[in-house]
Amino acid sequence: MAEQQQSTLMINSQYIKDLSLEIPHAPEIFKELTKQPSLKVDISVDTQKLEDNTYTVDLNLALNGDIESKKLFILELTYSAVVTLNVPEEHLEPILNIEIPRLTFPFARNIVTQCLMEGGLPPMMLTPVDFAAVYAAKQAGQGKN
Repeated sequence: MAEQQQSTLMINSQYIKDLSLEIPHAPEIFKELTKQPSLKVDISVDTQKLEDNTYTVDLNLALNGDIESKKLFILELTYSAVVTLNVPEEHLEPILNIEIPRLTFPFARNIVTQCLMEGGLPPMMLTPVDFAAVYAAKQAGQGKN
């Protein structure tokens, strides 16, 4: 009889841990929306062990939009997931820092788009993210002192 295997990855819950939208020059800035805003996006991932095989993964997004030299908006989102992983130790970090963010990013991207639209700004869809590159950059940064 074949043994029944436990799922190696289970997302137990997803939630908005922190969300902030600032439009410091509203309503005057809305008159300038005919110009193309510049956008800066910073993405990071934080993980924390809760208990045996259970972790939180925080996907942090910070977006800054400017029109010329004037701040259009500042949006900060921490979108989190509680996950259970039954994987070998050597696979743990890549799954927490690459796979889980890859799975939760579409939900975070939708929140960003909705928040900006509800804030009176034009809809903006974030492009997909290479979380392997984000993880590699994080690893390189930790190697420096």
